[in-house]
Amino acid sequence: MSTLGSFIWSIADQLRGPYRPNQYGTVVLPFTILRRLDCILEPDHATVRELAAKFENPNRLKVEVKKATGRTFYNTSNYSFANLLADADGLADNLADYIDRFSGDVDVFEYFDFKKEILALEKAGLLREIVKSFGKVDLHPDVVSNSDMGDAFEYIIRKFNEAANETSGDHYTPRDAIRLLVDLLFAEKDVDLTEGGIIRSLYDPTAGTGGMLSLAEEHLLAGNPDAKLGLYGQEYNPQSYAICKSDLLAKGHDATNIAFGNTLTDDAFKGRQFDYCMSNPPYGVDWKQYAKAVKEERDSAGPYGRFAPGLPATSDGQMLFLLHLAHKMRAPEDGGGRVGIVMNGSPLFNGGAESGPSNIRRWLLENDLVEAIVALPTNMFFNTGIATYIWILDNTKHADRQGKVQLIDGTSFWTKMRKNLGAKGREISDADRAEVLRLYDDFEDADPELSKVLRNDEFGYWTVTVERPLLDEGGNPVVNRKGEPKPDSKKRDTENVPFTYGGSTAGAAAEREVIQAYFDAEVKPHVPDAWIDWAKTKTGYEIPFARHFYKYVPPRPLAEIDADLEKQVAKILDLLREVEG
Repeated sequence: MSTLGSFIWSIADQLRGPYRPNQYGTVVLPFTILRRLDCILEPDHATVRELAAKFENPNRLKVEVKKATGRTFYNTSNYSFANLLADADGLADNLADYIDRFSGDVDVFEYFDFKKEILALEKAGLLREIVKSFGKVDLHPDVVSNSDMGDAFEYIIRKFNEAANETSGDHYTPRDAIRLLVDLLFAEKDVDLTEGGIIRSLYDPTAGTGGMLSLAEEHLLAGNPDAKLGLYGQEYNPQSYAICKSDLLAKGHDATNIAFGNTLTDDAFKGRQFDYCMSNPPYGVDWKQYAKAVKEERDSAGPYGRFAPGLPATSDGQMLFLLHLAHKMRAPEDGGGRVGIVMNGSPLFNGGAESGPSNIRRWLLENDLVEAIVALPTNMFFNTGIATYIWILDNTKHADRQGKVQLIDGTSFWTKMRKNLGAKGREISDADRAEVLRLYDDFEDADPELSKVLRNDEFGYWTVTVERPLLDEGGNPVVNRKGEPKPDSKKRDTENVPFTYGGSTAGAAAEREVIQAYFDAEVKPHVPDAWIDWAKTKTGYEIPFARHFYKYVPPRPLAEIDADLEKQVAKILDLLREVEG
């Protein structure tokens, strides 16, 4: 990676002047991809050209190329990096011809507007030197592994986005966070995954550069080299999409499984379900601009549509991806599916009872889909230091986990990095990850300081409206025609009553009994004339993660605090004397 990094910066040096630092990526990324594909296809150039002369139909040609080379993509141009420089005067045209003659599924260069970039390089007098430099570097997978190539792409994006003062967090997730997510995602089914000849599918609706898909595949193949994992993804950032697709092409995957576009408004895999789903959607990103399309889909799709359970505030679309993934899990009767998604803290508790977010949590919990939530250390991501959480969903929970949610406090399992990368100053080492996995595996036997197992209904509550009588000038209650007291809207109040109040384990079914017990004990003694307006009772769900792990720390003794204050006052007095003196 360090050699590749040096090469990339040598290219950036050549661009300095005509190009600004934030523009380097528009040249380096597509050329790196082109050279990578060139190195892969080089041994079969002659064979493919012969086949292209024989079979004009692209579908037939694709079949014949696959038979001859084993690859699903090809290039029929007479040019490659080996001979592009031989015709110096026609370099730009020949390079354009080379790009045009990739098979139809290699559409990645369109997303970089690469031909326009070629002309700009030629005009700046840089094209020949750039082609010459890339022609010298060997990017064949035998020389640069897929893993190193993935690291290189992410390095390029991060460095050039930093130069442009833009965030890179939208485009990829740190590898250490993905590894923990992958381990948790596969944890419950690890035994099944070692079976010979298994075939599974994995989907990421916010695929970015494909880091999650790649690491999940590595994890599965490390435990079972004979396993087959179909990789599916969708991405709406053009550059990330192009990188993701070319990366999978290089690994021999069917690149048609990687789609370009907005998952929320144009689901490229409508009607498809998957064994495993992963995502790290952007946090706190506004979805106002496509709210109309989302609401129209919700209204037209009915109760089984992906957004039917509720809609989050338009200021934060994370929970839309959560709902999307919940609907992408393979059905229980077909073997079931699991989801791993990274989100910030707001989906745990935002919104009051019967708001969109609360109704989404209610739907997830009442359908017993939430298996575990793991709090990650802060300062884990490149563009934010906020608290983040991994949610694991499962629609075929193990019998021991049914009806329960495991909360794991993983915030203390991190290792300080030697050098910060943006906001990321901490990483989850292999040992840290093993500790979190141990807590997950131990389940109800895990250290109670770091892991809690709760029933689904322990997250439920009712918001109860408490009324007090409207009084006339004489201080008497005003009544309606039925003789019932009218409520005073100025004295109206609400109370949140947990399903578990008074030790109840009956959940939502004990609504009247539990609320009445709460009212009699907590409200009535203080306001004897109050009553409950039962018609206004709302049901809510929240996951107060921090509250479950809160530890009371007693304040220091007063004498100790006084002593510290005296020391500070003495220091200030000394400084003042020096100034006066």
